[in-house]
Formats: sequence, C-alpha cells, structure tokens
Amino acid sequence: MSTVSYYTAEGLKKLREELDYLKSVMRPKASADIAEARDKGDLSENAEYDAAKEAQGMLEMRIAKLEEVHSNARLIDETHLDVSKVLVLSNVKIKNQTNGMEMKYTLVAESEADLKTGKISVTSPIGKGLLGKSVGEVAEITVPNGVLKFEILEISRD
Repeated sequence: MSTVSYYTAEGLKKLREELDYLKSVMRPKASADIAEARDKGDLSENAEYDAAKEAQGMLEMRIAKLEEVHSNARLIDETHLDVSKVLVLSNVKIKNQTNGMEMKYTLVAESEADLKTGKISVTSPIGKGLLGKSVGEVAEITVPNGVLKFEILEISRD
C-alpha cells in the first residue's frame, strides 16, 4: 500500500523533471551501454556487461519508485491554508528559549526538505512540534538531546 505525498507546485515540477530525465536520457544511455558491452565478446566473462545490466536494473527500480510517488502525489492548494496556525508551507520564525537564537524555517513535505535552504519536513521532530501552533505559543519538542522550547514569533506564507 502506497502513501499519499503532498507537494508544492515547485516540488511536483522537480519530481516530474527527474522522472522525465531518467526516462528520456538515462534509459537510452543504459541500453547503449549494454549494447556496447555486448559487442565486446563473450558475455559469460564480461564484467562490463554485468555492470551495465546491474546499472540498468537499478535505474528501472528508481524509475518505478518515482512513478509510484508521482502517481500518489497531491498538489497542496495554498489558498485554503489557515495563516493563523503553523501548517505545511508556513514560514515560521521561532526563538530558542534556551539560547535566545532566532531561526526561520519553511515547513514542507518530507520529500522537499532541505535544511540548507531553511526547509524542514513536517514529519521531522521540530516540524511535528511546530504544527498547529499559533504566534506566541511555545512548542516543547523532544529531540535526542532532550527537550527544546521554541517560541513562535511569526507565521507567514509567501
């Protein structure tokens, strides 16, 4: 049983582009690599042929996985999201109550998370802890190092 994944328009576009690239560029390349290795002689002792076949198998598994994810992907309609609470696609400014440090994150689906760009997954401990909170509330989040307390300073949507 497959699970539904929620995507922003940007995330869904990236998923489609990766799938198209694998099908239109990498699949023909894998076939060409197999044909080239096959032309080199005896297949029973041809490591290059075996490697090309294995690479093709891995590619086909990746394509199948992405097709499954794509078929279960749902586009998030941002116009219907409540801006008074932290939800998926919320830009949240929080303050760590222990050290006073302020951070700004965007909560996204797990597949779009990228900490370097400030996007955290709604399924991460911090993402789960922030969901449903309003400005002024304190989220107590259990992490491996203990409990972190974050005050919600601001919620916005871009």
